Amino acid sequence: MNNLNSPRILKGVVPPVCTPFTADYRVDEKSLRKLINHLIDGGVHGLFILGSTSEVAYLTDENRAEVIRITMDEVQGRVPVVVGAIDTTTLRVIEHVNTAVAAGVEGIVITAPFYVRTHLAEIANHFRLVKKACPNIPIYAYDIPVAVNGVKLDLGTILTLAKEGVIGGLKDSSGSDSGIRAVILEIKKLNLPSFVVLTGSELTVDSALMFGADGVIPGIGNIDPAGYVKIYDLVSSGDYLAARKEQERLFAMFGLVDVGASDRMGRGSSAIGAFKAALKLLGIIEDARTAPPAIALNENEVAAIKPFLTRAGLNLK
Repeated sequence: MNNLNSPRILKGVVPPVCTPFTADYRVDEKSLRKLINHLIDGGVHGLFILGSTSEVAYLTDENRAEVIRITMDEVQGRVPVVVGAIDTTTLRVIEHVNTAVAAGVEGIVITAPFYVRTHLAEIANHFRLVKKACPNIPIYAYDIPVAVNGVKLDLGTILTLAKEGVIGGLKDSSGSDSGIRAVILEIKKLNLPSFVVLTGSELTVDSALMFGADGVIPGIGNIDPAGYVKIYDLVSSGDYLAARKEQERLFAMFGLVDVGASDRMGRGSSAIGAFKAALKLLGIIEDARTAPPAIALNENEVAAIKPFLTRAGLNLK
């Protein structure tokens, strides 16, 4: 944890860190350390490990623990690290929380339960029980309906948990601009200045920051962290036109997520595969493989990524 021995409020640009693998699907420690420094050197304000972009659902518990160990050792308090304790149900999540808290992380990110069918009251209970397991560490609610049986965290539940002090923030990957804006406006009414709202949409960061989001968790920020830091700084200084231009550059680069043919692989496999292939092309990680059963990009698809990077002004190795 930081020198003050208390969690820092998570704001700004907080990339969800990719998990590089070796040929036998262990965590590639050398590549992960290099990626972490690439992100910190790019000016990011924090790191989010073991999220969707990290392929958390594919990782063994051993690999999850390794990612935490390596990250905390490499970061050494330079930026806050938050960890996804993402699993199907409460007791499983609490086991992941215990591992993360013991390592000194500064925040825990959890979703609603999934696979099982739950009621809103049970979802709220899930968050409360996890909070009891880490009373001194902030919990960030992760609203990602596509990954949790289509369940969207409703505004009432978010506000209730915020008022109770159960959650200290929200990572919104619901795709609903009106939803995230409603949370921001209602949190202001409740006078909860330490509650943070982070957008998970890297395509609308400029506008989200303008209407009051506290930061962004951009998957493509693995590739170009400095670009998102630039947007954050420009919006903070009131230069909205320049922020829009930078957002448009990154929007164009984001097209690389669709290089994988949709008739043979899922969109998640294409996106994560493209992020990793780009990181390899930039000389940041050694191997671009994704965890099974994801299908790998082929040579032609990897080659199609290069123009997106060069047009964005990035230098290939």
